[in-house]
Amino acid sequence: MQLKGLVRFFAGALILISVYYLSFTFLVRNYESKVAAQAASDVSKSFPSAEQKYPGENNAELRSVYQDTLSDLVKERRQRILDSASNKEMAGFPWYVTYDKAKEKELNLGLDLQGGMNVVLDVSVEDVIRSLSGHSQDAAFRKALDLAVQRKKSSQSDFVTLFGQAYEEVQPNGRLAVIFANSYQHDIDFNASNSKVLDVIRREANAAIKNTYLVLQKRIDKFGVASPNISLDENKGIISVELAGVDNPERVRKYLQASANLEFREVYRNDEQFISNILQPMNEAIKAAVGGTTAKAAADTTKKAEDSTAVATAAKDSSTTGSLTAILNDSTNKSGKADSLKSDAERRAELAKAEPFFSIFAPRYHPQQGVAYGPIIGNILPSDTAAFSRYLQIPAVKNVLPKDLVFIYGAEDKENKRAPLNVYAIKVNPINPAPRVGGERIVDAKQDYDQSGRPEISMTMDPTGAKEWKKLTGELAPTDPNNPATLNYVAVVLDNIVYSAPSIQGEIAGGRSSISGSFTLEEANDLANILKSGKMPAPAKIVQEQIVGPTLGQESIAAGAKSFLISFIVIFVLMLVYYNTAGWVANIALILNLLFTFGILASLGATLTMPGIAGLVLTIGMAVDTNVIIFERIKDELSRGKSYQQAVEDGYKRSYAPVLDGHITSLLTAIILFYFGLGPVLGFATTQILGLLLSLFCGIMVSRIVTDWWTNKKRHFEYFTPISRKIFKHAAFDFVGKRKYAYIISFVMIALGASSFFHGFRHGVDFDGGRNFTVRFEQPMKTDEVRDELEKQFGTEPYVKTIGTSNQLSITTNYKIDEQSEAVDKEVTQKLFEGLKKFYEPGLTYEAFASPRFIVASQTVSPTISDDLRAGAVKATVLSLVVIFLYILLRFSKWQYSIGTIFSLLHDVMVTLAVFSYCRDFVPFALEVDQHFIAAILTVIGFSMNDTVIVFDRIREYFRTGVMKGATRDQVINKAINDTLSRTVMTSLTVFLTILILFIFGGEVTRGFAFAMLIGVVTGTYSSIFVAAPVLVDFDKKNQLSNESEALPVKETAAAPATAKK
Repeated sequence: MQLKGLVRFFAGALILISVYYLSFTFLVRNYESKVAAQAASDVSKSFPSAEQKYPGENNAELRSVYQDTLSDLVKERRQRILDSASNKEMAGFPWYVTYDKAKEKELNLGLDLQGGMNVVLDVSVEDVIRSLSGHSQDAAFRKALDLAVQRKKSSQSDFVTLFGQAYEEVQPNGRLAVIFANSYQHDIDFNASNSKVLDVIRREANAAIKNTYLVLQKRIDKFGVASPNISLDENKGIISVELAGVDNPERVRKYLQASANLEFREVYRNDEQFISNILQPMNEAIKAAVGGTTAKAAADTTKKAEDSTAVATAAKDSSTTGSLTAILNDSTNKSGKADSLKSDAERRAELAKAEPFFSIFAPRYHPQQGVAYGPIIGNILPSDTAAFSRYLQIPAVKNVLPKDLVFIYGAEDKENKRAPLNVYAIKVNPINPAPRVGGERIVDAKQDYDQSGRPEISMTMDPTGAKEWKKLTGELAPTDPNNPATLNYVAVVLDNIVYSAPSIQGEIAGGRSSISGSFTLEEANDLANILKSGKMPAPAKIVQEQIVGPTLGQESIAAGAKSFLISFIVIFVLMLVYYNTAGWVANIALILNLLFTFGILASLGATLTMPGIAGLVLTIGMAVDTNVIIFERIKDELSRGKSYQQAVEDGYKRSYAPVLDGHITSLLTAIILFYFGLGPVLGFATTQILGLLLSLFCGIMVSRIVTDWWTNKKRHFEYFTPISRKIFKHAAFDFVGKRKYAYIISFVMIALGASSFFHGFRHGVDFDGGRNFTVRFEQPMKTDEVRDELEKQFGTEPYVKTIGTSNQLSITTNYKIDEQSEAVDKEVTQKLFEGLKKFYEPGLTYEAFASPRFIVASQTVSPTISDDLRAGAVKATVLSLVVIFLYILLRFSKWQYSIGTIFSLLHDVMVTLAVFSYCRDFVPFALEVDQHFIAAILTVIGFSMNDTVIVFDRIREYFRTGVMKGATRDQVINKAINDTLSRTVMTSLTVFLTILILFIFGGEVTRGFAFAMLIGVVTGTYSSIFVAAPVLVDFDKKNQLSNESEALPVKETAAAPATAKK
C-alpha cells in the first residue's frame, strides 16, 4: 500500500488528539464528583438528613419535600465551590488547565441525557410588517395580514410572500407603497411598486430575524447553564435553543419570547460626590444592618482569596480601579498589626466584617490616584451579584439611595464568563419609568469609520426620536468637553444590560449621531446590531418545546451506555468467531474508529445526545462492514488458490470500489438527513457522518497497515473458521430463475405499503402538533382508565401509552394546540393534573405534580412547525431516492442498475411503512411516524445500497473480466449473487445485531427508530438479493449489461503455493 508513512502519521496523530481531548472529560468529571461529595458533606454537617428530620411512615411526603430542599442546598454549595476554583489550575502537565478551560473542552451531554429544555422559536415576521407600516389601520392591509397568518400554518412559503399574495387578493389594485412610505421613508417612496416594497420588507424581516438571534444569544447566558447552544436556520427562519440542566421552564419561556427592550438612559457619573454621598453611606448602612456578619458569611471565604486578583484587574485601567487587594493592603498597612500567621482568606474574612459592601464591590477609586471619572462606578464578580442584590433589599440601604437610581451591569466578558462585571448607576424616573428615547425610535444603525479611519457606529432616529434626542443631549452637554469631570453619559441598555455608555460632547440635532471610542471592528458591528434590535419589535414565539427531567436523563444515560457496551462486545466476539485471527484486525479498526469518533466530537465541542449514542451503536455495526467486505474478498481469492500475500493484495484492491460506493451512498443520505433534520436528529446524523468517514480510514488504511505489518513477519492471519468455511461455500441458488416468486411477494408488500397511506399512521407529536407529557406514577397504571379520565378534562380523546415501565405513561393531547402562551400551557397542565390526581395519594398539590418528580418530560409542537417537519421529511426521502438513482447511474454508466436500485429502495420503504401502519395497534410499544422514523428510513436507504452495490459491483466485474466466458447473462448474475451471499448476510448481520441490542436495551427514546431499522435491514437484505439484481434481467432486453468496454481476456495462471507460515 502506498503512503504507509502518512497513514501511520495520521493514525498516531488522531490517537494523541483523541486521547488528549477526551482526557478533559475525565478530568472534569472526576473533579466535579469530588466537589459534589464535598458539597454534600458540608450540607450534611449543617442540616439533618431527611430521615432524621421527618422519621416514620406518615411523613413520606414531608421527607420528599425536605430532601428536595437539601438537594437544592447541595447544588448551590457545589456551584459556589466550583466558582471559587474556576480560575485555579486543576491539572498540571500536559494540560496546565483551569476548571473553566477544561469545562469548555469536555464532551457535553445533551438535555435528553442530563435533563433540560429545548425550544424552537419562530420570529414573528407579522410584527415586523406591522412595525414597518407604522401599525397601519388600513382595512385591506390588516385583512391581508390575517390571511397570511392563517395560510402560514399549512404553507411552506415565507410569510412575506404569503402576505403579498393575500394583499393582491384583498386589494387587486392596491399599492403597498401608500401604506409603508409614510412610516418607512428610508427605502420606500410613494412611487415604489408592490414587488419593491415586498423586497424591502423581506430584507428587513431577515435582518430582524438575525437581530433576534443575536439578542437571544445574549439572553441564554442568563439561565446559568454550563453549555447553552443556540443556532439559526436562516432558510427556515427558526431559532433552536438547547439549555441542558435548566430547571425553570417558565422563566425560559417568558424571557425568550419577550421583545427586545432597547433604551437610552442617563447615567450617574462616577466622581467624588457619588462615592462620598452614595457608595460610602451604602457600606455603612450594610455594616449597621448585618451587625458584623455579612450576607456572604455562609459563602466559602476561601473564594475571596481566589477571586481577589480578578477583582483587582476588573477595570480596563487597573491603575485607577479601587480593587479589593488595594483596600486590604491599605488597611493592613495602617493597622500595622497584621498577623503574619493568618491566611489571606482569614484576613479577607475580617475585611468582609469590617467593610461588607467593599468586600464584594470594587469602586473605581484608588487611595493614591483618586477617582476614575466615567460612567462605570465599580466592578463586581458574577458570583457576588446575588449578595449585592440582597444588600440592595435592606431598608437602610434603600433610604440612602436616590429614588431614581438603579444599579445595572455591563455585558460579560466573551472570553471569561467569570470575569468581573462593570457596574453602572442609571437614572430611572420612579413615577414614569419609560425611557425618554427608546429603541423603537431607531431608523437605522450601522458600523462606519470616523475621519481617522477608526471604527464607529452611525445611528439615525425618526423625527419623534430626533426631537427628544436633541433635548436630552442638550441638557447633558458638558460645560468643558475637555474636562472628564464635567462629562455626562448616556447608556445604551438592551434587556437591562449596558453595552456602551458614550459621553455627550454637545447637543445633537437632526437625529443623526455617531458613537466613537476605542472599538474594534467586531465590537462596532455588535453595537450596531444591538441598536438595530430596538428598531424591530420582532418577538420570537415558541413553536416547539421539549423538557426532560434529570431522572429520565440518568435513565437514558444508563440505557445508552448498556446498549453501546453490549453491541461492542457482541460484534467483537462475532469477528473472532467468524474470521479467526483476522477478526483482530477488524476489532483494532473498530476500537480506533470509536476512539476517533469520541475524540473528534470532544475536540469540536459537540454535544452527545441519545440519538447520537444510537448513531454510535449503528457505527459499531457499520464500521466492521468495511472489513467484512475486504475479508470476504480475501477468502474468495484464497479459495482460488492464491498465496496469502497475493490474496491480501488483490482482496484489498478489489474491495475498494464496493466499499467506497456503499459508504458514499450512506454518506449522501446522512448529509440529507443532517440538512433537513431538526433538534435531536442532527446528533444522529453527525455521529453517523463522522463514523462513516472514519470507517473508511480505519477499515481500509489502518487495517491494511496492521495486516502488512503482520505479513512482513513471515506470518499471516487466518480468515477461515470451521463455521465460516462451510457457510455459503457452494451456494448455487437460482435467484434469477425464481425471481417471479420474489416479485409476487414484493408486489404484495409494496401494495400494502401504498395502502398504508389510506389506512393511516400514528403520527408523533412533532408531525401532528400537540403537547406530550411523560408522567410517572407510584403504581402500575391501566392506559384505558387514564384515557377515559383525561377525555373528560380535554373534551377529546388523548393518546396514552405505556413507556418503559408500567408506572410511566406518555400522554399526548391536541387541546388548544393552536394557542401558544404561558396561560394556555398552565391550563393544559392543570387539566392534566385534574384528570390524574385520583391516581395519586390524597393531598398532592398541582405545584408538586408539575415538578420533574412526576412530569419527567414534556414536549410541545405547534401545527406550524409540524407542517414544516412533515414537508421536510417528504423532501428528504424523495431527494435521497433521486440522489441515489443519479449516483448509481454515474457510477455504473447503465440505467438498468439505477432502475434496479429504485425498485429495491421503494420495496424497503414500503415494507417499513406497511409495518408501521398495520402493526401499530397490537405491538407492545409505540410505532409512530416522527423525526426518528424518517431518520431510520433514510439510514435504511443508505444501508440497503451498501448490499446492493456489492452485488452490482460483482456483476459488472464478471462481465468486464470475462471470468465466466461462455456463460449466459442470467448465469453471470446468479453467480455474482451467490458469490457475494456470505458478505451480504454478514454485513447485514452485524448491523442487525447492533440495532437489535439498541432496540432491547436502548430505552424508549430510540425504540421506534431501532424497530424501523430492524425492519429496514431485513427487507434491505432481501431486496438486494431477490429484487435489485433480478430486476436487471427484465430491463435488459438487449443484453447491454454484458457489453463492458473494459472487458479483458482471462489468462489461466498456475496458483503459486503459499510460502508464508504462522
